[in-house]
Amino acid sequence: MSREIVINATKHESRIAVLDEGQVVELWVERTRQRTIVGNIYKGRVTKVLPGMQSAFVDLGLERDAFLYVSDVIEDIEDFDNEGADELPLDEVAQPRPEASISDLLREGQEIVVQVSKDTIAGKGARITSHVTLPGRFLVYMPTVNHIGVSRRIENEEERLRLKSMLEVIRPPGAGGFIVRTAGEGRDEEEFRADLKYLTDLWEQIRRRAEKASAPTTIHNDLDLVLRTIRDVLSPEFKTVWADDVDQYQRIVEFLNQIQPNLVSRVRLYRREEPIFDEFGIEPEIAKALKSKVWLKSGGYIVINQTEALVAIDVNTGKYVGKRNLEETVFKTNLEAAKEIVRQIRLRDLGGIIVLDFIDMEDLNNRLRLFEALESEIRKDRSKTKILQISEFGLIEMTRKRVRQSLERSLTQACPYCGGSGRIKSNTTISLEIWRELMKLRDLHEGQDVIVRINPAVYGSLDPIFDEVERNLGIHLVFKADASLHHEQFDVMTI
Repeated sequence: MSREIVINATKHESRIAVLDEGQVVELWVERTRQRTIVGNIYKGRVTKVLPGMQSAFVDLGLERDAFLYVSDVIEDIEDFDNEGADELPLDEVAQPRPEASISDLLREGQEIVVQVSKDTIAGKGARITSHVTLPGRFLVYMPTVNHIGVSRRIENEEERLRLKSMLEVIRPPGAGGFIVRTAGEGRDEEEFRADLKYLTDLWEQIRRRAEKASAPTTIHNDLDLVLRTIRDVLSPEFKTVWADDVDQYQRIVEFLNQIQPNLVSRVRLYRREEPIFDEFGIEPEIAKALKSKVWLKSGGYIVINQTEALVAIDVNTGKYVGKRNLEETVFKTNLEAAKEIVRQIRLRDLGGIIVLDFIDMEDLNNRLRLFEALESEIRKDRSKTKILQISEFGLIEMTRKRVRQSLERSLTQACPYCGGSGRIKSNTTISLEIWRELMKLRDLHEGQDVIVRINPAVYGSLDPIFDEVERNLGIHLVFKADASLHHEQFDVMTI
């Protein structure tokens, strides 16, 4: 598979797209003034402890207090040597005792070191954890968890055993826990030693800063989007990394020289006049990703609707009528939709609870094949997901780890007309509201002028009921189009 990373960087924002066989499958945008804080480490001050919710609010010096749940609190919060790791399964992390209450672990005014695990989303404060994790190129370091693990994406059992054995040899006594990242597959001991030393030295620096600093303050910032992508995404399977900015190109080359010199030759500086996202066909994909309807090649389509609590994705046959029978038509539409759904989930960075409403199929074998196809596609996604079996109604429920705002929420704002609902009142509804308002008028005299200011769109489709109003009330209605008025707004004035 031909894979590329395309980077468009300006002083205002960075945009990065991942292409598989020329098709955009992932896209990230980071504005200079709105950088993500996920991965940053802070020394914060507890502002409120809520035993009833088993959680606490912590002041990090940000606009909103961050949210800390009891399972993200280590027992000995002031002893950095007992911290765990948010990336591990719950049974492998230093968790509080099951009976421990948040009020036993924290008190208001207490200073604690925490790491942001989830950005501010939908007006809610950031989610934080005291289980600090530090990602390197080949390892994830968990300063005080006594654990050695290997990424589940490394499936070869012989290689997994080799990596575990190597870690057990090179890990210094009492150094903490490590997980081998996917990029560590096939690497030698020297490369792991270098990564391990970098991470342990970094943690020591963070510890020293935390001891000297007063809360609330930042004590460690994670890399920006460009270098974070090079660290976390780039691997030997990528053919090229394109960058359209000289400074960013040099930063990437210097960074790769430190962490993975063998990939430096794959970095290319884009020099053409045509904007890089236009040249690679990425701009149109961004525009499509902001629309709810996505057409399939067959003529079917999917509809994606985001709410605050979940994402609903509906599959429809649309223009596709098939060739033989209904079951085959539905199955082929569902199969095509499954592949596109996963691409859209990755492209739009959708997270939380996602409900997929496939077209209902009678054949049980077709249902199983559809689920297997969806599972196969979802393995391409780097984010943590969980999928439930297809229900008898054709629904598949899944969860996807949500760390930051989706692409739609990042690039758009609520419509000033509909307030985010996606719907506005029809012209007929507004006409009837005006009619009811007119019928409330009192003390009118024969032939009196009544001026009604309305939006031009409503003015162009006035209902004939107003002729009846003039006859019944004996008045003269004067309608005036006013472009400054909201579509649903009107103003009635008597003269």
